[in-house]
Amino acid sequence: MLSTLYRLARPALFALNPEDAHEATLKSLECGVHPRQLGSDDPILRQQVFGLEFPNPVGVAAGYDKDARVPDALLSMGCGFAEIGTVTPRPQSGNPKPRIFRLIEDHGLINRLGFNNGGHAAALARLEARKGRNGIVGVNIGANKDSSDRTGDYVAGIDTFTATASYFTVNISSPNTPGLRDLQAPAALDELLSRVMEARERRAAMGEPKRPIIVKIAPDIAAEDITPICERLLAHAVDGIAVSNTTLARDGLKDAKAKESGGLSGRPLFRRSTIMLARVFQATEGKIPLIGIGGIDSGETALQKIEAGATLLQLYTGLVYAGPGLIGEIKAHLTREIRRRGKANLVALRGLKASEWASLPF
Repeated sequence: MLSTLYRLARPALFALNPEDAHEATLKSLECGVHPRQLGSDDPILRQQVFGLEFPNPVGVAAGYDKDARVPDALLSMGCGFAEIGTVTPRPQSGNPKPRIFRLIEDHGLINRLGFNNGGHAAALARLEARKGRNGIVGVNIGANKDSSDRTGDYVAGIDTFTATASYFTVNISSPNTPGLRDLQAPAALDELLSRVMEARERRAAMGEPKRPIIVKIAPDIAAEDITPICERLLAHAVDGIAVSNTTLARDGLKDAKAKESGGLSGRPLFRRSTIMLARVFQATEGKIPLIGIGGIDSGETALQKIEAGATLLQLYTGLVYAGPGLIGEIKAHLTREIRRRGKANLVALRGLKASEWASLPF
């Protein structure tokens, strides 16, 4: 039913430029004009991850709700968690428009937004206003483009949001902030994570919660760099890894807009991001939870992410093309597969095909 309604509404949204369409959906959610989940999720989808109780594994990735405007609306639609951001200490306008491009033939998007957001203070005020409400809401933190101390910007994120974030995602993988991906290099990663973890410990010593730290990596990391990066992440005892952000690759695209610069998301990212996910799963020996992101647009692609090594999932571009009914479709498919295979829960499917995926070329 939801899928049918969205197919009717999509032409009107797609008649707008992508950024205006995005804003229209945010305003709709802010006004309460959105579908709501009826009833509770099947308990078979429940997981304890990072010390948090996730009712289901489906979340909305950072980039949709940059300024914490609609996390509760997303949760009420049936998401198991929401993630706001990427948010930077100071407000910034991002890159010049136009900066989002639909690749309709490829079911993809290219964006070069550049961490446009209203800054820490504005997002914090909204998160403080929702205190006492249920639901897992993560905060994705980044650095200002003109920052003289980018690592310090991440520390500021920990200091600002520890009281309100369910968890943190350290975003060092956006291709749209020059030099940001350099923080993935082992030496830079050591410095960054040392200071971030120190900030977390300092806040904990002050009596605040010790929030989980997830690091979000790019899908364009060279194969020989995956193991060294994962070794540093494990050495710093991060709580999870998000795999992956958008890609700079443009292989096999049909749409004329594919020439635009920026990060590619959606269906064309699925193969690359899933291979990367499986390789990270192998490199970490399944020791820490992974969030699978990139090209999930059906129940089957969600299942493939789980089988490649994901514990949790995040959507964004898939929702642009399929609509909010995709959330329920994925949950229903995963539930059926768990029961069809005679398993007790989702954990039993995690990584079953990681070796297959990891052996594929990008």
